[in-house]
Parts: sequence; C-alpha cells; structure tokens
Amino acid sequence: MAKYSTGGSRGGSSDGTCELCGQTTDSLTTATVAGAELNVCSNCANLDESKKTGGHSRGEDQSRSEADRRKRAAQNTARQLDSAQSESNYWEEHGSNYDADQLPYLVSDYGERVTNARQGAGYTQEELAEELGIEENDLLAVEQGRATQASVGGSVVRALEEKFDISLSEE
Repeated sequence: MAKYSTGGSRGGSSDGTCELCGQTTDSLTTATVAGAELNVCSNCANLDESKKTGGHSRGEDQSRSEADRRKRAAQNTARQLDSAQSESNYWEEHGSNYDADQLPYLVSDYGERVTNARQGAGYTQEELAEELGIEENDLLAVEQGRATQASVGGSVVRALEEKFDISLSEE
C-alpha cells in the first residue's frame, strides 16, 4: 500500500521513504504521479507522468487531451444522430402504436401486487415473461414500481392483470 508523505524529504536526493511504495532508500527523485509531485524511489520513477509526454509541456498535453475528448464527443454525437435517423425512418415506415398501448394510471403498490402474484403462482420472471410474450426487462420494471420511467406499455399491464386476475390500474 502506498505510504503518504509527512513532508520529510524534499528534492531529488538523499535519505527518505518512497511516497508511493514506502521503500526506504538513499536516493529519491521527484516524480509527477496522478497530478501530484512525489518523492519516489528508482522503482517507482517509471510512473513519472512528466517524462511520458514526449517533451510537451503540461499545458500542451491538457489541450491535446481536451481536443481528443471533444473529437470523441463529436464522433459519439454523430453516431447517435445516425442511429436516431435510422430509428425515425423505422417509425415513419411502420408507424407507432403509442395511442393503442398507453400505460394506464397505476395503483401505488402495483409492483408488489405483480411480484406477489408471480411468486404465488410459482413463476420466475423469465418464465412469466416468456409465457406472456413480453420483455423480461418490462416485467422487472413493473415489479420494481418503475413502469412509467421504463416506458412499459399498457399491454404489459393488461396482460399481467388478465394472467393473475389482479387490478393494477386505477379506474
């Protein structure tokens, strides 16, 4: 485990303890590790970030990493837009079924009701989802009481109500 500095030895020379590994040595060097300047032994000196930059200043490295970060962010945004465009084409071609599958207003303990009914009937979540032809993630969201956040369709709620003869929605 790394040993933390108590402010004992300074500079790149004599007697001290490595602030990374704790080794006692006659010669310590100053190294930048995770943004902190530490007195380290020769074994830990290879972790010196200032020597891995290829001679660039810290400011140049930060601007490069910022530029790289921005480039990756732009690439991710472009990928998301491409994905969204293909999804929107799907909905334009096939239409949506939002009106027919609206989630009804649910009673406050709907998740517990479904969990108790499923367990009482001896089903696992996987078995029940398969039997009803619904996504297991949708069933999990209902049981955890987060059907609205997970955009579970009303058809899932209706299938559960019919299967177990329980009421999950407010009239």
